[in-house]
Amino acid sequence: MHRTTDTTSPPAGRPVRRPRAALAMRPDASAALLTPEALAALGEVCALTPPPVLDDFTTDRARSTLADVELLVTGWGCPPLDTDVLAAAPALRAVVHTAGSVRGHVTAACWERGIEVSSAAAANALPVAEYTVAMILLSGKRALERAREYRAVRRRGNWLGTPPDVGNYGRTVGILSASMIGRRVIELLRPYDLRVLLHDPYVSATEAAALGVRQVGIGELFALSDAVSVHTPLLTATRGLVGRELLASMRPDAVLINTSRGAVVDQDALTDVLRQDRIRAILDVTEPDELPDTHPLWECENALITPHLAGSQGNEWRRLTELAVGEAARWAAGDGFAHPVSQERLAFLA
Repeated sequence: MHRTTDTTSPPAGRPVRRPRAALAMRPDASAALLTPEALAALGEVCALTPPPVLDDFTTDRARSTLADVELLVTGWGCPPLDTDVLAAAPALRAVVHTAGSVRGHVTAACWERGIEVSSAAAANALPVAEYTVAMILLSGKRALERAREYRAVRRRGNWLGTPPDVGNYGRTVGILSASMIGRRVIELLRPYDLRVLLHDPYVSATEAAALGVRQVGIGELFALSDAVSVHTPLLTATRGLVGRELLASMRPDAVLINTSRGAVVDQDALTDVLRQDRIRAILDVTEPDELPDTHPLWECENALITPHLAGSQGNEWRRLTELAVGEAARWAAGDGFAHPVSQERLAFLA
């Protein structure tokens, strides 16, 4: 069944004022996200300034556009909305972001102005969660390693000799952080015969039980899990959170999956542990995001490194723009955002 993110549009039939709006993002982001259909849908709910999009707020055209804009539809590469930019945009009252994190462009000046902010993080969480669940299940079957071996020998071997720890029945999965994505992973894992543990200091045992998981300490999570999936936002307190001691405590042949931020994991420690061939890793993020050619992680056959592809790509971008259009429609109708971002909540988001 085709599923899209609920955009929670305003009731049909209500007259809606079309606020003056502009697009602010990198041109390549605009080309990827804003199909003619998406632009037409935005144009139905906003008096949209035609492209090209704004990617530099210091130009004469940008200043002219900002002078009367009420709503900014932003995307990857939007410049910071600092005090000077806001001074040039006296009517600006809302920002609808077509991607996840708004940290790169929503500044303290926006919150001081009282600008309302919405993000498509909920839409972007689903493909990341889908990638994570796929990797949990594939790693349980040792699918990637066994496929590589099969390609090398071109014979199946004795399938009845499969080790008893291969498979997903009764396997223990540890979720590090009940973030938006972490919660979607928990939701998607429910149909499987897995035991799910959670470590998140902001989640009570009662809430964990409501999620269908058992809350444990971070040490227990790493020591007891066959797979640990990292969903912790990168904050000052979480940089290097997954360190040498936790990695060394993992079960032999356990797998670490990271789709959050590379710097949440002590990468030097992870490299050392992988070189010992004790555990496996699936890394969609690294530090830096694009590893140097000579980085030793590339030589670790027990590490699968993917090019930050878990988030929305290709046809999944439609989900982001559909949510953004729905948010713009709600705001124009005076109904407020269905996916608001607050300054307080921002401290706990990726």
